[in-house]
Amino acid sequence: MFKFLKRWLPGRDEVSRPKSAVTQAVAMLRREYEGKPFNENNVDPDPIKQFSAWFDVAVKAIKHDPNAMILSTVNSNGRPSSRTVLLKGFDENGFIFYTNYNSQKAKHIGQNPNVSLTFYWPDLVRQIHIEGIAEKVPAEKSDQYFATRPDTSKLSAWASDQSRPIGSRDELENKLKSMEKKFAKGEIPRPPHWGGFCVAPRRIEFWQGRLNRLHDRISYQKENGEWKMERLSP
Repeated sequence: MFKFLKRWLPGRDEVSRPKSAVTQAVAMLRREYEGKPFNENNVDPDPIKQFSAWFDVAVKAIKHDPNAMILSTVNSNGRPSSRTVLLKGFDENGFIFYTNYNSQKAKHIGQNPNVSLTFYWPDLVRQIHIEGIAEKVPAEKSDQYFATRPDTSKLSAWASDQSRPIGSRDELENKLKSMEKKFAKGEIPRPPHWGGFCVAPRRIEFWQGRLNRLHDRISYQKENGEWKMERLSP
């Protein structure tokens, strides 16, 4: 891709090229999505089980961060915000991630618990989109997960006032050193401002890229406690 863009991007001495060269290059980026068929007769009627099957394939096929997902939130003014977080657990109750409860994402969830999660695995030509309600997990569950983290990650959770302005990198590293001294002789407890959220799904969509942009989209909607499945146009 970068070699392709280089043909279009103007160099320092190539001022004669049109200003729209970058736009033209982006517009020309294209590939075919040659995914396998994903039909109603070969999907699980339970979307959590279907998610587990696809996620298992992703873990085996994707070298880095197969559990990365885009979390989208909306604040009290209706302004959306998206960022990447890591899935750290899932079951029939929902999908779990951990964060600083003073972060922007946590504040948004406090104002509006409606969120979405999106997994995109380009190597597999697959995407999963989840819509649901986010709630804090029990403190005991956050404690259990926090105990499994490396000490360096535990200390970072104490040192960082996530999403708040900070004067410099040195200031951050000095805060980390201060926490290293504070917890030098014992276990590092979970900060009270750090923990998990569980997104209870009400809609889950599986997208499988196919040739000629005729993608397969299977959507599950929860109605009266039951999952209803339907195919969507690509």
